[in-house]
Amino acid sequence: MGAGLARSGLARRTALGTATLLIGANLPDVDVLAYVDGPGADLAFRRGWTHGIPALIVLPFLLTGALLLLNRGIRRAGRAGLPSGVVPHEILLLSAVSILTHPILDTLNTYGVRWLMPFAGRWFYGDTLFIVDPWLWLVLTMGLVLGRGRGRKRARGFNDRGTRPARVALGVAGAYVVGMAALGLAARTITQRELESDGGRIDQLMVGPRPLTPLVRQVVAAEGNWYRVATFRWLSRPHLDPASERRFPRPRPDDPALAAARATPAGERFLLWARFPAVQVEPGPAGGSLIHLIDLRYANRPDTGFGTVTVASASPPAELSR
Repeated sequence: MGAGLARSGLARRTALGTATLLIGANLPDVDVLAYVDGPGADLAFRRGWTHGIPALIVLPFLLTGALLLLNRGIRRAGRAGLPSGVVPHEILLLSAVSILTHPILDTLNTYGVRWLMPFAGRWFYGDTLFIVDPWLWLVLTMGLVLGRGRGRKRARGFNDRGTRPARVALGVAGAYVVGMAALGLAARTITQRELESDGGRIDQLMVGPRPLTPLVRQVVAAEGNWYRVATFRWLSRPHLDPASERRFPRPRPDDPALAAARATPAGERFLLWARFPAVQVEPGPAGGSLIHLIDLRYANRPDTGFGTVTVASASPPAELSR
């Protein structure tokens, strides 16, 4: 996204415009450093402090200051590696625009963003695009590739002929996002109606995208004591595929296995992040238990890697069973 914005002509507003847009579009992911704090730390911290509204106010000023200091430092060293014509208020504007694109795009997927951090930990989910949407990447990449060499390079960017493909790509990408959002909202309405047709009441619902298949979506619904996981297909009737449906026990808030998992750092961090947490308990070493936590957005069994965590408890399985 940062490269697309730069190629569209925004970068020519100031020297260092391209660098500003590229760095800014990725800067909120500085929270990736949370990985060094042990298991589950990334889930507890990512898409929070550096993606929240306060950070979106502060980060543009930090990025602008860093780039201006870099520019000044290199020039004082007597090197001409950076172009002339740095305009501070334009750097600040480009920083704000590029940084804002990041949490907006993150919100569009099923992982979500905590916009209110550090004041509140509520997650916001768009359920519109897959986390790494191949069609969005393809469109934006085509805009960059087709624009290369078409315009004469200037000190602050490219001429109109060279920027047109990127602008078209950004427009197509925006239309694609709007279309996927409309399809998602309609699919959610239909899914809720079909799920509740047998008399059940849906407490929580996700109708999320899948990679490469805009007309097929993943459904996870919380209904009473159960989670229902199924596939939604626009080209089928009924839209929910009966053959794809699976049910998983939904733990109660006072579930002893959840309480035991929450008493461990990894379990607490995972449960702060999980949207549809399921629990499986099996015997562990020395008479204790292994508690498998599974977020049904991304996994349906303990051994799938992402979306699961396993913690140990000294309590035997009989004490943790429901």
